[in-house]
Amino acid sequence: MELVANWNYPTPIRFGAGRISELVEAIKITGMKRPLFVTDKGLANLPITKNALKLMEQGGFEPAIFFDVDVNPSDINLSTGVDIYNLGKHDGVIAFGGGSALDLGKLIAFQAGQNRPIWDFEDIGDYWTRADEKAIAPIIAIPTTAGTGSEVGRAGVLTNSQTHVKKIIFHPKIMPQIVICDPELSVGMPQAITVGTGMDAFIHSLEAYSSPFYHPMSQGIALEGMRLVKENLGKVFVNPNDIKARSHMMAAAAMGATAFQKGLGAMHALSHSVGAVYNTPHGMTNAIVMPYVLKFNRPAIEGRVKNLAAYLGIKGGFDGFYDFLIQIREDFNVPQKLSGLGVDNKRIDELATMAVQDPSAGGNPVELTLEAAKALFEESI
Repeated sequence: MELVANWNYPTPIRFGAGRISELVEAIKITGMKRPLFVTDKGLANLPITKNALKLMEQGGFEPAIFFDVDVNPSDINLSTGVDIYNLGKHDGVIAFGGGSALDLGKLIAFQAGQNRPIWDFEDIGDYWTRADEKAIAPIIAIPTTAGTGSEVGRAGVLTNSQTHVKKIIFHPKIMPQIVICDPELSVGMPQAITVGTGMDAFIHSLEAYSSPFYHPMSQGIALEGMRLVKENLGKVFVNPNDIKARSHMMAAAAMGATAFQKGLGAMHALSHSVGAVYNTPHGMTNAIVMPYVLKFNRPAIEGRVKNLAAYLGIKGGFDGFYDFLIQIREDFNVPQKLSGLGVDNKRIDELATMAVQDPSAGGNPVELTLEAAKALFEESI
């Protein structure tokens, strides 16, 4: 392994219960005068959203809200959001919600000032240098779930409405200028979303930990991120009002997204494909394919997983860790197969092709060939 790499770490994070109260101060620091508040349909009318908008009003801002955000955001959502942003002469974005709202909010702030199609900025090589970085608006990110970690990411995932393929759009300035992580905002999450996002956070760290690339800082963060999920997801599953456990989960989400600078893998490659075609929730899709991919990767990661199991206090090495994953899926009511999310086996060839071409596949410790992807889909569906 050549010990040469490029590393980048996150942005200022205001972490802790009640820190949504600092929203106006954060807006003023960024210099925004007319921010667009971006959230999703499910959050638009909830008390936590109304409270955030009220804080803005009390601070002298006139909040405009955009919530036409699908579970898997598409270029259609983006185009609508950009039009509203430009018509309203906004000068920044407050992205409020789960991964879908955070990703789309960041991409609205990015794309509103660009003159090229969004697909010209896909995360390939140096495509990001095509952007006019001076035209990228400031972003404040406020997660209300503990899973994707999009609040500390320099990219957004977007589905092409014509090809039904998910693409990763990247630019260093998509990173939010300020993040407010207030675990009180996640208390009202439905149990299924708590589980799906929590498993997503765990899988971000697991795939980063398993990636063959050299990034010892991410490796350490991934270990601790998995420990926090292991010790706290069950607590919030049983008691949604456990703020201490919610705090640890929100930290684990940011840690997972920081860690996967080292790479992701086939779990995400498969999940991105299924989500794009069947519109399934990302975290839960990841949780379903996780054990199948883990077995596939065993020849390359068995020793590493043995060390991971020991760190997490799990006996039995790789097999013990695998059994642990199967048990927590059962404990948290995760479907055993993708068919539980409405996925059938009629489009396996298409899904496999998409998975192999997904950027996440490049970080898998075992090469994800077309044949391997088809076999994994056959097993997991």
